[in-house]
Amino acid sequence: MAALASLSAPEGALIGDGNVVYAEALWDHVTMDERELGFKAGDVIQVVDATNKEWWWGRIGDNEGWFPACFVRTDERAGAKEWPGLGSYSGPGLPGKEQMRANVIKEIMSTERDYINHLKDICEGYIKQCRRRTDMFTEEQLCSIFGNVEEIYKFQRKFLRILEKKYDKEQPHLSEIGRCFLEGQVHFQIYSEYCNNHPNACVQLSSLTKASKYVLFFEACRLLRKMIDISLDGFLLTPVQKICKYPLQLAELLKYTNPGHREYRDVEAALDAMRNVARLINERKRRLENLEKIARWQGSIEGWEGADVLSRSSHLIFSGELTKVSPPHARSQQRMFFLFDHQIVYCKKDLLRRDTLYYKGRLDTDRMEITDVQDGKENHLNVSVKNTLRLRSPSGEEVHLLCAKKPEQKQRWLRAFAEERRRVRSDRETGFALTEEQKKQAIANACKSRPAGKPKGRPPPQPALAAALPPQRVFMLEEPKRKASAFWHNISRLTPFKK
Repeated sequence: MAALASLSAPEGALIGDGNVVYAEALWDHVTMDERELGFKAGDVIQVVDATNKEWWWGRIGDNEGWFPACFVRTDERAGAKEWPGLGSYSGPGLPGKEQMRANVIKEIMSTERDYINHLKDICEGYIKQCRRRTDMFTEEQLCSIFGNVEEIYKFQRKFLRILEKKYDKEQPHLSEIGRCFLEGQVHFQIYSEYCNNHPNACVQLSSLTKASKYVLFFEACRLLRKMIDISLDGFLLTPVQKICKYPLQLAELLKYTNPGHREYRDVEAALDAMRNVARLINERKRRLENLEKIARWQGSIEGWEGADVLSRSSHLIFSGELTKVSPPHARSQQRMFFLFDHQIVYCKKDLLRRDTLYYKGRLDTDRMEITDVQDGKENHLNVSVKNTLRLRSPSGEEVHLLCAKKPEQKQRWLRAFAEERRRVRSDRETGFALTEEQKKQAIANACKSRPAGKPKGRPPPQPALAAALPPQRVFMLEEPKRKASAFWHNISRLTPFKK
């Protein structure tokens, strides 16, 4: 039993014999079902029923419901605190910090075993049964609902076996499990696909359960394996919660690991690694959410030529207006520039409709060197420049000068180009890449969201900008709205101006 395993009382004896038992919430529990009990970290919960290993029934004030047993700790795991009806608990002859370390390790092991059973219920209790009903489900629907949970189940079973080898049952505080997380950090990235798919899974599941036959089918699956009375969408949330919980567990393990302990550095590194995994998953989720915005932006550009932006890029890093000076005649052209990962796109503003952009070209930043140019004469194009940076191909055959209006604007662009290179390197190191299906879906969604009858040259929406560059210090995709000019209004009514 996840949260009872560390207590000295036998299983089932915690609830009963007239005692009132309380537990302390370790983490927030955001409810996904009206039968669940929501709470925040630090809340005290009265435990009413703890006969199930994974989910307990509890009460906070007038509210009652199910909650994950692994989200709370009772007296021993609360540091031998005095809880109403429990009294105090002391470990079997261990110093306080070592006893707490033992408790945390036992909790990690216990919750990991429970999690494996939970994944098994999903894979064998739901997916296996769904595959037998080809009259109700297609394989595409199952992929949409369950994502790569079977792949996660396979990995987690291997991970548990590794943990078991490092777990010292007789002296849990001596267990060295930190390196297990450290060595598995790359494999934990499979959660990225699951977390990104989860919103789509909820939509697909909601659509299916509008029909009573699906509701009855899923309920039959649950009853067949004697699972807790929680709807399928609640079960499918567990992997999302689990990957977010690992850093919290490792942080608590580090808290009760003495700096002189031989595993201290491994636990510290494991905590950083798992925090990085969670950060990476969140970053990839944001990137995927931005795809549709980028596709809509491209759809608003007049005269687009060549490949879609999404064929190479997935993130808008910076945008703004610059003067472009290029050979052979060193012509100066005012253009709007949009810096994405791997490329920079430049457009021309309509002279009359300032919110309309015309595609003029793009540059491949993977094959361009960006340098700061001193004010004065630029030798390559033989022109005088100010607040300028140079984009140059390694061979020197292609050179472009980009001139800003102010020195601080040039510095912002230099930082933006440095950020673009950093992101490209990070994607290469972490293996981030967009699938063709993700690109197609983003473009399809962008087309669906386009208002019918609207002209193509509407104000372009703004994709999310890099967090490293403060929003108030970057150019927007469209200029601030200005007061309408009566002159241009009257002229446009009389004359059919066209590009």
